[in-house]
Amino acid sequence: MRRREFISLLGGGAAAWPLAARAQQQAATPVIGFLNSESPGPLAQLVSAFHRGLNDTGYVEGKNVIIEYRWARGQYGRLREMAADLVGHRVAVIVTTGASPSLLAARSATREIPTVLIAGEPTQDGIVVSFNRPGRNATGVSLFTDVLSAKRLELVRELIPNAAVIALLVDPDSKESVIESSEVQEAADAIGQRIIVSKASSEPDLVPAFASTPTVLLIAGSPFFTRRRDQLVALAARYAVPTVYEWREFATAGGLISYGPSLTDAYRQVGVYAARILNGDKPVDLPVQQPTKFELAINLKTAKALGLTVPQTLLARADEVIE
Repeated sequence: MRRREFISLLGGGAAAWPLAARAQQQAATPVIGFLNSESPGPLAQLVSAFHRGLNDTGYVEGKNVIIEYRWARGQYGRLREMAADLVGHRVAVIVTTGASPSLLAARSATREIPTVLIAGEPTQDGIVVSFNRPGRNATGVSLFTDVLSAKRLELVRELIPNAAVIALLVDPDSKESVIESSEVQEAADAIGQRIIVSKASSEPDLVPAFASTPTVLLIAGSPFFTRRRDQLVALAARYAVPTVYEWREFATAGGLISYGPSLTDAYRQVGVYAARILNGDKPVDLPVQQPTKFELAINLKTAKALGLTVPQTLLARADEVIE
């Protein structure tokens, strides 16, 4: 081979080396599948918390990890197809947040790919065997939302002690909401409080639910309600209905009172667990985390608009008072 041809061949090979190296590096970058039953807009802050959990464990999206997002935007029928698509992308771990259908869709798609979840009570759906030893390919965070129903009922009675009747808004299509309804009714029966249940699973159901509320309204947890946070807060203001919600985000959006676990902290923890699995940990060795932070938020501006005086005993216990 002549010297000029050799140099030309060497130069061409050198130019190809960086391309090959980049391709190899990209192929080696782990991929997280992110499956959610809702829409990205209202959950932007929570997704940021998920990223913080990843960052705290050394992973940065676009740098050393790729995230494939799948948003069902309330169309639960698409979740199984989306979960199967993530499996087809050979993701290293699947993160499922949102409603139970997201968890079940991921479970139906794979029993092998590690799955990190946020759920109300994952043992009830058979997703994990126990909290300490999940036993399968899934672990994550349990929010225990239904067991806090009695506490929210107490808040309603403390805020309006003379309320003869308390209304409860339930989404009949949400398993979590139906369980919570049962918990509220049981707690109400124990103290002799009358409860009336309104049901809403579509837009036309919402206005009658607020218009017919006699005194105060307690809203059960449901992705359908979470997705319509601003609409529910607006209806409560229009019909002057004191309303108690599950998540802090409702109070910051103008709702009267909210009480529940920190969603922000749950999403951050899911990010931490996803990163730990990328680092080699097994779901079976990662206990399902339980909430350690519960947030009582009170919106005094809304209380004033409703003509309510929030008891000082309630204000003293609040984690956040919005003025």
